[in-house]
Amino acid sequence: MKVLGIDSATPIASVAILDSDTGRVLAAEQSDAAGHRADLLVTIDAACKAAKLAPTAIEAVAIGAGPGSFTGLRIGMATAKGIAFAAGRPLWAVSSLAALAQGQPDAAGLIVAVLDARRGEIYAGAYRRSGATIVPVGDERVFAPAELASFVAAQRAADEPITYVGDADYPELAALPGVWHVTPTGESVARLALAGSHVNVLVGGAPSYIRPSEAEIRYPDGVPGALRKR
Repeated sequence: MKVLGIDSATPIASVAILDSDTGRVLAAEQSDAAGHRADLLVTIDAACKAAKLAPTAIEAVAIGAGPGSFTGLRIGMATAKGIAFAAGRPLWAVSSLAALAQGQPDAAGLIVAVLDARRGEIYAGAYRRSGATIVPVGDERVFAPAELASFVAAQRAADEPITYVGDADYPELAALPGVWHVTPTGESVARLALAGSHVNVLVGGAPSYIRPSEAEIRYPDGVPGALRKR
């Protein structure tokens, strides 16, 4: 099976085509413009050309559903749905934080994935490896970097080794041992999706934002008062 993996949760959009029969990555491309759908489509087209595959040869689409950039997630989900719908293929969704953890195949113990949530906060999730895939330990959350230690302590078994992975530039994280300045990849998204339950989210699939948007915080009733009066 040829699986197209996409992640646009961060400013670096990543795309890969994975052959599940051989486990080989047929092509991998990335773009530093995750906020623009046209650039993501160009990146996907480049991956198809590098793999010498027509888009119709893709047999499943896997998308990193977040958390991450709200704009990037919306564009990624819409693009993935469009490709899956046009080709008549299933769409699988996985966590972008889990995809980060999936990209550390040699990590033992607890894997803590971190992404910058802006506004002085981070997204974080904890996982453990189970065979070829990873499983979550507790819920993914958003909080201030200073709260990461207590989050990890609540998930960690006694004397369990920890591997941190992700991309968040805060002083509280600088001294933590791990793999920093990495973002989710299309390859990890595809591998994680293949190891999952294969639930088709083509209808009803939505990004995982974890926290409300700035507009939802400012206007909890949905519409600004000035507009309601018009």
